[in-house]
Amino acid sequence: MSASTGAGTRGVLRSAKVSVRLGPVARSAADAHVPALVDDHFARRLAGRDADLWGPAAASEASKRLGWVDLPRTAGALVPQIMELRDELTDEGVDRVVLCGMGGSSLAPEVITATDGVPLVVLDGTDPRQVERAISTDIERTVVVVSSKSGSTVETDSQRRAFEAAFRAAGIEPTTRMVAVTDPGSPLQALAVDAGYRRVFCADPEVGGRYSALTAFGLVPAGLAGADISALIEQAASVAPSLAGDSPDNPALVLGAALGGTDPLRDKVVLIDDGSGLVGFGDWAEQLLAESTGKQGTGLLPVVVAAADAPEVTSPGDDTLVVRLCGPESEPEPGQAEVCVSGPLGAQMQLWETATAVAGRLLGINPFDQPDVESAKAATRQLLDRGTTGEQPPAFTDGAVQVRGTQGLLDGVDTLDGALAALLGQLDSERGYVAVMAYLDRESDAGLAGLREPLARRCGRPVTFGWGPRFLHSTGQYHKGGPATGVYLQITGSGSGGGDVEVPGRPFTFGQLIAAQAAGDAQVLAEHGRPVLRLNLTDRARGIEQLLSLVG
Repeated sequence: MSASTGAGTRGVLRSAKVSVRLGPVARSAADAHVPALVDDHFARRLAGRDADLWGPAAASEASKRLGWVDLPRTAGALVPQIMELRDELTDEGVDRVVLCGMGGSSLAPEVITATDGVPLVVLDGTDPRQVERAISTDIERTVVVVSSKSGSTVETDSQRRAFEAAFRAAGIEPTTRMVAVTDPGSPLQALAVDAGYRRVFCADPEVGGRYSALTAFGLVPAGLAGADISALIEQAASVAPSLAGDSPDNPALVLGAALGGTDPLRDKVVLIDDGSGLVGFGDWAEQLLAESTGKQGTGLLPVVVAAADAPEVTSPGDDTLVVRLCGPESEPEPGQAEVCVSGPLGAQMQLWETATAVAGRLLGINPFDQPDVESAKAATRQLLDRGTTGEQPPAFTDGAVQVRGTQGLLDGVDTLDGALAALLGQLDSERGYVAVMAYLDRESDAGLAGLREPLARRCGRPVTFGWGPRFLHSTGQYHKGGPATGVYLQITGSGSGGGDVEVPGRPFTFGQLIAAQAAGDAQVLAEHGRPVLRLNLTDRARGIEQLLSLVG
């Protein structure tokens, strides 16, 4: 890697593949931490899979989660197998690829295919309308990739069952159209082998889900969909040597220091695309940062914004770091509290994974575990086992919105506007954030995402927006394990505009599953002392319009 200047001067670092440009605040963080990282040989030790880099408490978990550092060198071996299967399917007229997966099993393939401009249907939700649309569209030319690291993810297992039933109903033998991606020895591997699935791909078990872009989890669905996965791997391989070097010009050391080393910590990381050409990269980086760092009362909260004039960009707070994802031909001079990063997708994925490991070191946490993700899953399972969501009657109904809240939040409140004001009244004006959690259909109900920006303008604090249950595998960890500075707006919908969808062989429907996931998440947040305002839309179209009108 060559550098036009070091981190301590103008803060511009370049290689043939990535560029990291630092504004004054980020440059100070790099100046403070990169020399010590270099002296400690952090980059070389990470490339050598040294599990002691994050302290004794993290060593056991880290020793089982560092396989990703070798992927730029080893991932190419998987490409011929994927291309062979793709050619077989194409010859049979099967050209619609559906991915059933959550979190790390879906976010990387989604950004890879979107950036490459090839179609991939990502089913990462449990809303009945979303499921019905996926299983009823062009089933005769569909192949389904069932992707789960544990092999027991309830959302993915439920989607698998629905697709198998849909294939049978269409007169298609399901096993000819089912591909499994999982860890060796998982329940999904056993099921797929016993059933005779078209193909079973086992990924490296020493790579965690959010670091798995260059494993079978990222490459199989993306490659089957038509993405150039060989180029992706080559991009990562081209930057890997510079990321492994103990040099002050190592872009991963500098980016990691900028993310995790500001003092005081700027823990709201605002991600804005500024001509990068990487479609949906912010959503992938969101999981990587939030789930890796949001624990032990600290962490980095990604705030993915769509517009350059979003309030978090134009008026960032003292706890905010703006990261601009730029194209090679559009590299603006970074502002006071900004970082500008550019490079092709494969190189950026390797850069950000390495930088996140660096940030974890500076934050004093283990970047490879997710101790609070399981709590919401357990609460969901308990509700499903009881055959109920345990839902209490709403405190009141305003128009098309039923309103509930954590204890004491709605005392003396009887309007939707008053309920929102009560929630925002709990917000820390200096360090707080609002999390909007929408347990709805991210396609049919996409207009609800327009709530984020006007809500941020109203409250003057960063606002995140996540579709449930997929965000549970992402920012959900930060919500519970990060600093207790958030307030939470949960939005569900009983008026789906259509019927429910059965989960074959299970005692619950998809409608009951998503309701239990929302209720379980709210329950765990309440147990952590987080204020939660829960809004259920009895008519989705009217309810969304009502909310947008309220904050707009």
